[in-house]
Amino acid sequence: MTAKLVQLTVNGREEHIAADGLISLQQVLREKLDYNTVKDGCTQGGCGACSVLVDGELALACLLPVSRLEGAEITTLEGLNESNSAGVIQESFVEHSAAQCGFCTSGMIISAKALLDENPTPSRDDIMEAISGNLCRCTGYLPIIEAVQSAAGKLAKGGDGE
Repeated sequence: MTAKLVQLTVNGREEHIAADGLISLQQVLREKLDYNTVKDGCTQGGCGACSVLVDGELALACLLPVSRLEGAEITTLEGLNESNSAGVIQESFVEHSAAQCGFCTSGMIISAKALLDENPTPSRDDIMEAISGNLCRCTGYLPIIEAVQSAAGKLAKGGDGE
């Protein structure tokens, strides 16, 4: 099979990827571009560890053939920064002990970012629904929910919670 050249923008940087067949975005991000926060959890879309933003929308990288993403803008945890609320979300995860083993954390933060971009004042139910596609075996979810609630509150107050 002949490889197809695909242009992507990953974390603000233009990339040209030779994509064979159905190679997933997750494989490309981890194996070709060294974005290791895109975890390899289940490769079936069931755990959320590979969550990324594709053109600003939450997506599971393990389910996306990179050959279908021509021209897409991809954001991984490495591409988030203070200017787009990630620092506040990450600080809240630390403050609420929402990251224990850390395996699910990048996917949870990406999911929280997608939620807060769409709904800056989510209810507890909104948060639970937003993270429902992310499997965590360590925290029991309560600290994660509290962290997202805290981040939302801080961002509503101008970013620092003060």
